[in-house]
Amino acid sequence: MAKAVKRIYSTIEYMNLRSKKTRPRMVFEGKSPEACLPAGKAFRRWQRRFQNTLLELLGEFPGKSPLRPEILQREELKDHIREKVVYQAEPTASIPAYVLIPKDLKPGEKRPGLLALHGHGRGKEDVVGIDHGSEEIKKHIQSHNYDYARQFVQRGFITISPDFRCFGERSDGEAPYGRRDKCNVNFIKGSLLGANLLALNIWDVMRTIDYFSRRAEVDESRIGCLGLSFGGTMTLYAGALDERIKVAVVSCYLTTFETYAIRKGNFCGSQFVPGLMKYGDVADVGRLIAPRPLLIESGRLDKGFPIAASRKAYRHLKQAYDILGASKRIAFDQFDGGHQFSGRKAFDWFDKWL
Repeated sequence: MAKAVKRIYSTIEYMNLRSKKTRPRMVFEGKSPEACLPAGKAFRRWQRRFQNTLLELLGEFPGKSPLRPEILQREELKDHIREKVVYQAEPTASIPAYVLIPKDLKPGEKRPGLLALHGHGRGKEDVVGIDHGSEEIKKHIQSHNYDYARQFVQRGFITISPDFRCFGERSDGEAPYGRRDKCNVNFIKGSLLGANLLALNIWDVMRTIDYFSRRAEVDESRIGCLGLSFGGTMTLYAGALDERIKVAVVSCYLTTFETYAIRKGNFCGSQFVPGLMKYGDVADVGRLIAPRPLLIESGRLDKGFPIAASRKAYRHLKQAYDILGASKRIAFDQFDGGHQFSGRKAFDWFDKWL
C-alpha cells in the first residue's frame, strides 16, 4: 500500500519549512578553506566577499549628484538650536532633515556628529521630540524613549535626523494605497524598476553623511550612528557599507531572519534584501562593522524582536570581534523593557569611542 502523502496547502507553512532547510552559504565560522591563514586575515577576506555579495543583492545605488543644501528653518530652543534642512539624494529625490546644535558650541569649534535615525512612525519628528502639543504624540515618544536626537544634543553632540523614503514628509500622506502598506507597495514598484527600497534608503544615509560631514560644526572624522527598530536596521546596513560611520548603536533590531521575518512577519518592504538569507543572517551584516565599536540594545520584553533570537544573533556577531581581537569594542545592553530606546549604555558608549 502506497504511503500517504502529506498535503500542505498553507503558504505560511511552506515558507516555514523552506526556511528550516535553508543553510546560509557564506557564514564564516573559522573553518573555511583558508583555515591555514591567521583567523583575523581569513575573516577580513570573508568580510570583503560577503560585503560584495550584499552589494550585488542590493543592486545599483543612484549616481552622485550635487547636494544643493538649503536651510529652511532655524529655531532657538531652550538648550539647543534646531535647523530644518534639505539636500538632494539624487536629482529626483530630496531629503528633509533636522539638525540639532548645542547652544554652548563656540565659534569655530567642531563636535562629534551623530546620525539619529528614525524607526516606523512619524519619521524625523519623533527622534527630535516634536509633539505639536499633542498628548497622544507625547506619550508615543515617551513610551519608546524616542527623542534620542534631542537627548544626545543635550549631551553636547550635533545630530542629524533625515526622513527615509515612505516616512515623514516623504510618506505621500497617511494612506496613499488605502489599507495596503506603502513600504510594501513601493518595494514592488522598485523591483519592477530594478531598484531596492532598502538600497535607496542606505544611499540616503550615505548622502546624509556627505552633507553632515561638510558642516562647519561637525568633526568629519568622528561620526556615529544610532537608531531604534527600522532605525536600527538602517544603522546596521549603513554601518556595514560605509566606514565613515565610526561608532554605532543598534536598538531593538538585532535578531535572526528565521524569527522576525519568516516566523513573525515583522518587517516591511523598506528593510530587506531579496535572497540574502541564502548567504547569511542579520548578524552577518553586523559582522561587516567589525572591528568598529558597536553596541546592541535589546529589550527583554520586546515581542516583535524576541530576546532569545537577539541573544543568539549577538553570540554570532560577537565572534567576529573575538576573531579580530576587538572584544572590548562590542557590547550588549539587555534592558528590562520592550520595543524602545534604552540609552542605559549608549551615551557612555559614544562618549568613550567617539
